Amino acid sequence: GRRISYDVQVYAIGIFEPIGARGRTAEEMAGPGLLNELAQQTGGRHFAVENIAELPDVAAKIGIELRNQYVIGYTPSNQARDGKYRRILVKVVQPKGLPPLRATFRQGYYAPTQ
Repeated sequence: GRRISYDVQVYAIGIFEPIGARGRTAEEMAGPGLLNELAQQTGGRHFAVENIAELPDVAAKIGIELRNQYVIGYTPSNQARDGKYRRILVKVVQPKGLPPLRATFRQGYYAPTQ
């Protein structure tokens, strides 16, 4: 896939016809994948909705996630200012006795050139 780098998290809500719906165009069929890629690359999430009645629940889930975030930072060991794409990987160690934790994070960044 194409690499993108933004300083925002994208939470995408796609309202689509059901997967088996007849007459869907190629663009409509590609939409969920594109929204998912954008959300993953930026550290957000994609929610596919087939019924607008689901929107209040999706909005509530997004609100909960945004209120329960930690922001971490680091200084890369590779200080080269070469403009190259650098992947990021965050691993979470699950503490005993706590509910499952999930890390959402942007997948990488472009190194500065100056």
